[in-house]
Amino acid sequence: MELFYILLVLLLTTRLLGELAKRIGQPPLIGEVIAGIVLGTLAAEYPNILPKLDNITEDKVFIALTDLAIFFLMLLAGMHLRLQELAKVSGSAFFIAVGGMVVPMAVGVGLGWLLVPDSDYKQAHILFLATTLSITALPVAVRILMDLGSLHSRVGQVIVLAAFINEVLGLFLLAVLMAMINTGELPDLVSFMYLLGQALLFFMVTGVVGYFTLPFIGKFITLFRLDEINFSGLLIIALANSVLAEVLGMHFILGAFITGVLFTPSTIDEAAYEEIRRRLSGISEGFLAPLFFASIGMYLDISTITEDPIFILYFIYAAFVCKFLGAGLPAYWMGFSSRDAAAIGAGMSARGAVELIIADIALRAGLFQRPEPTPPFIENLFSAIVIMALVTTLMTPFFLKMLLGHATDKEPANQHAPNDKK
Repeated sequence: MELFYILLVLLLTTRLLGELAKRIGQPPLIGEVIAGIVLGTLAAEYPNILPKLDNITEDKVFIALTDLAIFFLMLLAGMHLRLQELAKVSGSAFFIAVGGMVVPMAVGVGLGWLLVPDSDYKQAHILFLATTLSITALPVAVRILMDLGSLHSRVGQVIVLAAFINEVLGLFLLAVLMAMINTGELPDLVSFMYLLGQALLFFMVTGVVGYFTLPFIGKFITLFRLDEINFSGLLIIALANSVLAEVLGMHFILGAFITGVLFTPSTIDEAAYEEIRRRLSGISEGFLAPLFFASIGMYLDISTITEDPIFILYFIYAAFVCKFLGAGLPAYWMGFSSRDAAAIGAGMSARGAVELIIADIALRAGLFQRPEPTPPFIENLFSAIVIMALVTTLMTPFFLKMLLGHATDKEPANQHAPNDKK
């Protein structure tokens, strides 16, 4: 009964506020995140009004549901894209991803050296700060673009591919960070090469092998007479790739996303493909995704804002500007118009998914309790990251809506990005 009560409250609230957001011309995602903020604040301040919702973000069942939400959202996002279309913007996306990572990392390292107190774990704290500033939340960016009808536009495809590359690099940094938390030192060259080898093996198996074998698997699935076998077959492949990603130290969303990209109408047939995509959309957009975006809002701790509001404001400003410039300037130099380059910079500024996962992993590993006694700055760093992720998640749709009014899915998806090979 407790689970159904939680789902009832969350789904009802997110749907109502999502609808309200859409009626006033904003993406539903904004209403869903605000629903999480409202419910989380009420549950913390007035637990008698909303019993069972206090500390819900720490509940294992709820965490599992939000993980499923990310899984289905990324699988659906992959199906909305085509490998051939992504390849056409790969050159631009790579440089945008690198710029969108190097600049925020440099800012994070600079802030870390200035603000993090000296200790044996200072390098780990600095790397954590730099990593969380540098990552783009791929699920959040995808959902915003879907809400705005811009996922298939040239700008939308560049944002998605650049965010994907950015997230892969960020997860590699997470593996380095975990090694530093355990030892207090940077991994040696052998450890670096081992981590790199794991990442390459994952993409070789899921990407190269999947590209050539998935059509045969699709034809084999059609031989079964079980109802819904096409849908089950896709989920089995996506789950297998997600498990492989986690075994090799990556994040499961990479496996789900790659499966969606490689699963095309030619894998089975056009009618079956569209039916699968429709059902995935119902599960994701109609049920699970609102729960995930509400959970982002529920992470907010109001008390942290009142404790050090000046630092929080500067931190949010630095997080948005360094990502905006780091991704937007390379886009402009690659030949995009100033408006499109600004949209790419804004789209790459979305946080709110992997950052929270990284912060949670670091929290459980004890990073914010080291050294002892723990300095106040380190104790508040987790909440500062959460607030930054939340605010940038809310800011991004406003900027993209202003900048992408001219770039919707009606725009031909096969247009080449400037300076990419035709």
